[in-house]
Amino acid sequence: MSTKVISVFTVLALTLTLSGFVTSYSSDERKQGNKIEGKVVYNKKKHSMTLSWPAFGSSGPYVITRGGSRLASDFVPAGSTSKLTFTDKKPNADKYENYYKISRNSITITLSLENQIFGNNMYFYDRKHEKAETARNEINSHFSTTGLSGANGEWTVKRQAYYFKANVDGQSYDPGGSGSASSAEANAIELGFYSHIGGLGKTPGDVKLGSVFTRPHLSGGANATCTFWRSMENVSVMRDFAWTVSQSTSARRMLIESTSKYISDVGNTNFWGSGGFIADSRYTSSRPNWGGQQQWYTRNTVFPSGSGAMGGSYNMVWQGCVNPPQANDVNSPVATTPVIREKPFLFIDKDGEYKVFVPAWQKERVGVSWSSTEMGEGQVQDLLTGWYVAREGDTDVEVNNALKAGKNVFFTPGHYALNAPIQVNRKDAILLGAGIASVTLEPTEKNTWGCIYVDDKEGIIIAGLLMDSFNSTTYQVRVGNEGAEADHAANPVLLTDITCRVGGVKSKNIQIHASMQINSNHVVGDHFWLWRADHGSQRGGSLRWVRDRCKNGLIVTGDDVTLYGLFAEHYQEYEVLWLGERGRTYFLQNEPPYDAPDQASWSSQGGRVEGYAASKVANTVKEHHSIGMGSYAVLTGTDGKVNKSNGFEIPNSPNVKLEKMCTTRFAGPGQIQNVINGIGGSTATGVKRVASYNNGGGTQPYDEEFDLPNKESYPAYIVMDK
Repeated sequence: MSTKVISVFTVLALTLTLSGFVTSYSSDERKQGNKIEGKVVYNKKKHSMTLSWPAFGSSGPYVITRGGSRLASDFVPAGSTSKLTFTDKKPNADKYENYYKISRNSITITLSLENQIFGNNMYFYDRKHEKAETARNEINSHFSTTGLSGANGEWTVKRQAYYFKANVDGQSYDPGGSGSASSAEANAIELGFYSHIGGLGKTPGDVKLGSVFTRPHLSGGANATCTFWRSMENVSVMRDFAWTVSQSTSARRMLIESTSKYISDVGNTNFWGSGGFIADSRYTSSRPNWGGQQQWYTRNTVFPSGSGAMGGSYNMVWQGCVNPPQANDVNSPVATTPVIREKPFLFIDKDGEYKVFVPAWQKERVGVSWSSTEMGEGQVQDLLTGWYVAREGDTDVEVNNALKAGKNVFFTPGHYALNAPIQVNRKDAILLGAGIASVTLEPTEKNTWGCIYVDDKEGIIIAGLLMDSFNSTTYQVRVGNEGAEADHAANPVLLTDITCRVGGVKSKNIQIHASMQINSNHVVGDHFWLWRADHGSQRGGSLRWVRDRCKNGLIVTGDDVTLYGLFAEHYQEYEVLWLGERGRTYFLQNEPPYDAPDQASWSSQGGRVEGYAASKVANTVKEHHSIGMGSYAVLTGTDGKVNKSNGFEIPNSPNVKLEKMCTTRFAGPGQIQNVINGIGGSTATGVKRVASYNNGGGTQPYDEEFDLPNKESYPAYIVMDK
């Protein structure tokens, strides 16, 4: 009888084989249900590993073998015992390169330090012990067997991250292949919904992959408009990088040595997508072409020299880039990035320990933050001593206690169900998510507030999290209380790779006032998707209008707030409402709500103006500047007569300026009748553009009062700073 190898990552198979005995490992003996998990203890002084486990099997000794990684090509005998504990006195030199298989009868379980720290949803690969194709085969197996390859993957609660250890001695993770990444001959990694690839080296060149492809599942692969929720960082792609994506997709800190003719990798002119975001990356051999993408935001990326077109249909913003396309109606190069801090990331340091690199703030930056040999400016933090590693099943109490104890929080991939908000209440605190970790508002009486509240403290970082809504709340993320006045210019708050989702997942009534409210000053946002779902697991149309309710995607009352790569869609009133001074937005992508049933239900400014502007700068604002703004109509209202008067609205004021605005209609009978303040023309006759509007000849919007969330929305258990 062949031995059954039961990985800790294959929970279902394990449950069936062990008749309910689930084993997943953690140094603090966390429980899954009423089962205590196994344990690995490392003795640094003796350099020994002590293993313990619950009883399984019927008779005979437990046989222990050891490999250098979870999927190592070779496992060698380490010993045997009749007890439920075993000490390996001669483990491999690196404590994280010790994976143990414990076998009895026809059952095998696996233990390791990495799994007990990071849990079941993080997968580690080590080329020193594995074949080049091992990681590729496993990731693609997950893609094809867990529903992540098709439409059903959009609404799964599964989350996963794939981490690659640095190559040694000229090795790579490339199994070999040829052609574009979508072809079978390419042997590409296919990355699905809610999946993340990360390199554990210090620089992107430390981890070399072959080809990477994100496969669209609509229109036979030609439509990537729903290819959401996936990310990559800190790796190099040696052959073909076909990043076929739309919103909530992030490629950061990448070394891209080759890329398809079209980034879509479809190879024909029928492809279309609604992406996307790339930052802090370097293309070394060829300039990409974004093909049929509607829009794209690219920040601090280096391209080979050249003058050829790089694709895009409506709104392409290139900020702080080297060799960007020339400016024209579609392309908007912006010379520098005025203030930016790159997203923190996990890596293994030269001492063999897991660390988090926290990049430094930089001003007026051009190009990437790293070199071929240096990580860049920033701070290294030890994961095991300075951080709390959260795992699926952890509660708001555990996370908040960790923050109060001075720990930062690393969210391993998972679906975190909260009964109260996470409160980030000290300066320089960090929440960092991996694998599109989602923070979910559960339907309890305590949690009528939201997912995350950020105190008005400097240097806070919130990164890589998806805020979901399974019940009605005031908002999903709030930064600072009303009237926040602190000056954070020297050390701003950073929000990066943030998704807020209203509706879509469950069929129930949800009411939220605003997905995000920024009250603090000097906040920097680097890639948001704020999304009131236009489709989902439940029926849409006019029913969605009254079931999934949310007024605003983003409300900004703080001063000196800067946003890069803002995607905000389908909210029922002003999708972006700006009341703070000296605000800046570099790139906005918007679609208005599809589902307004009639014009009376969707009119602004006391019913005098049809619809709501995608971005509204209040008449009280004296100074504001934004560039690269797109709003695209899909107005399919029930009565077929729903229109939108203006794509954008700002006061006619000398120091308020919007540049490179675009409106068009994709579907439905409704139109955007003007680009901004009553000028620019209607989408009924095609794409409309206004290059610049500053104290112009358009109609000043009506003065109005705005309905904002207020202090009464705070529950009693949140203590506010005075």
